[in-house]
Amino acid sequence: MLFPDYRPRRMRSSEALRRMVRETALSVNDFILPLFAIDGKAVKNPIEAMPGNYQLSVDNLVKVARQAYGMGIPGVILFGIPSKKDPLGTQAYARDGIVQRAVKAVKDKVPEMVVITDVCLCEYTDHGHCGFVDGHTVDNDATLDLLAKAALSHANAGADMVAPSDMMDGRVAEIRAVLDENDYSRIPIMSYAAKYCSAYYGPFREAAQSAPKFGDRRTYQMDPANAREAIREVTMDVEEGADIIMVKPALAYLDIICRIRDEVDLPLAAYNVSGEFSMIKAAEKMGWIDGQKVMMETLTAIKRAGADMILTYFAMEAAALMDR
Repeated sequence: MLFPDYRPRRMRSSEALRRMVRETALSVNDFILPLFAIDGKAVKNPIEAMPGNYQLSVDNLVKVARQAYGMGIPGVILFGIPSKKDPLGTQAYARDGIVQRAVKAVKDKVPEMVVITDVCLCEYTDHGHCGFVDGHTVDNDATLDLLAKAALSHANAGADMVAPSDMMDGRVAEIRAVLDENDYSRIPIMSYAAKYCSAYYGPFREAAQSAPKFGDRRTYQMDPANAREAIREVTMDVEEGADIIMVKPALAYLDIICRIRDEVDLPLAAYNVSGEFSMIKAAEKMGWIDGQKVMMETLTAIKRAGADMILTYFAMEAAALMDR
């Protein structure tokens, strides 16, 4: 029997050889850990749909941030659950808002950690939408000022980076202008540039208590069927001043990550969202999959597709496994 000159199995015969030719190297440096801040003290509310994740009071959130940094995870992204909500989401940009207090506490106790803040209104509005609502319509342009105020309040609190997730047109330019005008030109923007209107966000809406009270978010988040539009969205955000661009969700949109990686040379983030996390956890609980192996395969796939950084609820679990 004749074989071709190239025999791939030659390089698969031992773990050492497989490591030597491995094309994608997943690192703890790739991870950003999402955390949910809530009012109170010594609060650790389990998020039923996201096993191992919690709504945390600031004191407990600081403990988790310190532990994550000790494991080598370089950054966290903070989401807030306010004690009160209103039509304008005023707690999103309040000086003593929950995220603002969490930022200050983490930067005080874990100063080396990169603290990123999610800039949106959905957790803070009583209607659950990501902007100013006129009737049943989200008013894009009226929302921009509120988002910029929120971003500025986060910078004032000490955030290292802001991450607008609302998907309003023009919000990156508005935030960049307001930050620059207030001597925060050094603060980078991580833009949720290609954020799809996805069913994978379900568990997050329990965690952040942010489900819309009417309608849905299809008028401002992207249609899951569209790919070329993602390139246009990303290009706009780059032109408006984004420093990092993001694709959300990640696993069902690996093709989008790959296409954007080929088109844009800025750092590229991908959000391994709550539904992706929870499906793996549920299947693991049922004994249908090896959860740890599927977790690592999933994170490697996101990195292989072109992501430079991964926002993931698996961050600490994966970091612990990689440290073995």
